[in-house]
Amino acid sequence: MKRTKVVIMGAAGRDFHNFNMVYRDREEYDVVAFTATQIPNIEDRKYPAELAGRLYPNGIPILAESTLEQLIEEHGVDEVVFSYSDVSHEYVMHEASRVIAAGAHFKLLGAKETMVASTRPVVSICAVRTGAGKSPTSRRVAKSLVEAGLRVVAIRHPMPYGDLVKQRVQRFATLQDLEAYDCTIEEMEEYEPHINNGVVVYAGVDYEAILRKAEQEADIILWDGGNNDLPFYKPDLEIVIVDPHRPGHETTYYPGETNLRRADVLIVGKLDSADAAGIRTVRENIRAANPTAIVVDAAMPILAQCPEKIRGKRVLVIEDGPTLTHGNMQYGAGVLAAQKHGAAELIDPRPFAVGSIARTFEKYPHIGTLLPAMGYGDEQVAELGETINRSDCDLVIIATPIDLNRLIEISQPTCRVGYELQEIGSPTLRDILGPIIERARN
Repeated sequence: MKRTKVVIMGAAGRDFHNFNMVYRDREEYDVVAFTATQIPNIEDRKYPAELAGRLYPNGIPILAESTLEQLIEEHGVDEVVFSYSDVSHEYVMHEASRVIAAGAHFKLLGAKETMVASTRPVVSICAVRTGAGKSPTSRRVAKSLVEAGLRVVAIRHPMPYGDLVKQRVQRFATLQDLEAYDCTIEEMEEYEPHINNGVVVYAGVDYEAILRKAEQEADIILWDGGNNDLPFYKPDLEIVIVDPHRPGHETTYYPGETNLRRADVLIVGKLDSADAAGIRTVRENIRAANPTAIVVDAAMPILAQCPEKIRGKRVLVIEDGPTLTHGNMQYGAGVLAAQKHGAAELIDPRPFAVGSIARTFEKYPHIGTLLPAMGYGDEQVAELGETINRSDCDLVIIATPIDLNRLIEISQPTCRVGYELQEIGSPTLRDILGPIIERARN
């Protein structure tokens, strides 16, 4: 039998899941390579044999996406599967054009084959873009479920940048577990708030195995999505956040538009800081794409721990890394807090950036006078710390979900900033969750 030769384009997450669900142990396919982009230091590795299955005793190489045309030619590749998220529709078609010009088919996988069914009710939290407000929404939903007396387990979208075999199934119940698994800053930002709220978090590489473990200690599963990716599990309630700070992106980014169209519930967040035109555009696109969805209006008020420190100061603002990089945001909670509380100046970190932090600014020039909290490994964390400490500022505003003071010895005074979701009017999320809470109890 002639095997269909496949390359899977990814960024260490959806690509592995698509392989596990659709290609692993299927003799009609031969996956010759993964390609990698978006995330630093994941190229030139292998998807290990222990995870790849019986057909790949030597594992599967992970190569730079820049080698795509060469791979297609050298291996006679038949189809290329696009498997990463938070990119524009135009970007997807540029990649498709590369593949088709090289002689292969270009493929996107649908929900039916890539979502795992659970024995427990599943609530999914996804978004149309990175940085739309998934994290505060997930915390809000988890709190409502816990207050209803349910055992809640949050399963987080993958971020496996280390030893993939060791990361096959990860369980985080304490902050010490974060250290035990050598988590990156990006991982800690997502796991730590749940842990602090008493919610166990699972993550890793093999998401069917992860689900089966989680089901053993859960009444209900909370899928905590990453980027604007689709859920890995079949949801019983699908909640999606849209962002009026980036109006129009809900219909022009992949797979965010798919989330928009699939959603049972659409949350229009950041109403306390978005302008009227952006809110109007988002509402019009919701009516056109998904008129039957329940719409929840929400504010995301900015909370500064020490607002009195900000007034009149020259501040360095540190925001969530992925939100600023491929999320294309030019400001976040830290900038809004600086403006609200009367900072004298936002300090530009670019003259002080070193190593991979400097290269991040070169790759994403739109970031401007903000510092993305990049921390993919010890070396990059050290470079982030050096960049902070070199910066000529009076105060560092830390607008990341974790306190960077735990990881970096920062020489300047600091002030933490965060935000939470706050529904406006009705229905509230608790109202909407009522039926699924009753189902989980029974």
